[in-house]
Amino acid sequence: MNAVAELAVFAGVTALGQFSPGPDMLLLTRTSLASGGRAGSWIATGIACGLVLHAAVAMSGASLLLGGASLLACSLRAAAAVYLGWLAGQLLRAAWRPLPEVALGVAGVSGGAAMGFWRRGFFCNVLNPKVALFFAAVAAPFLTPDHPGWWPLALGGVIVIEGLTLWIAWAWALQWPPLKRGYRAAARWLDALFGLALLVLALRLLGGLC
Repeated sequence: MNAVAELAVFAGVTALGQFSPGPDMLLLTRTSLASGGRAGSWIATGIACGLVLHAAVAMSGASLLLGGASLLACSLRAAAAVYLGWLAGQLLRAAWRPLPEVALGVAGVSGGAAMGFWRRGFFCNVLNPKVALFFAAVAAPFLTPDHPGWWPLALGGVIVIEGLTLWIAWAWALQWPPLKRGYRAAARWLDALFGLALLVLALRLLGGLC
């Protein structure tokens, strides 16, 4: 199999992981529905920046440290659980507040708000050590000695560029009017559902601490 074909297979496998249910997808979906495609795109950009670090960790083999019972691994899991719990609290509080007009996605995103969305996406991704573990596991069969020195960089580039492209496309796909009307009708329940889902993920991380 040539390099292009291998990259295509790798991209197909990682695409399934990019869209698997998890904190990143929950945050991106809710933000895109509630605050519009531009806000969702900033969340996606923050997630992709976090992927740069995770891809570097996965390609270097340092992900083995994050999968054990080291102090670093435990600290990252604790930080991720706290951050996901905070996000869950924000969504659960939002479920009890009136939905502002900006929640329909008809307004732009200011510079300050854009950076806020970016930070949420970045920290949601970068604090989750399971991301690096997933990509390390997926990349392992492709990291054979017969590949050139630039090959790990190519795999890491696929992870980041594919994630950014697919997640931005997803943020704008969620702007389909029937979906937006459905979100407006059930916003409180959906915010509560997203919040509870993030809370469950946080509790699972806490349950797996060293």
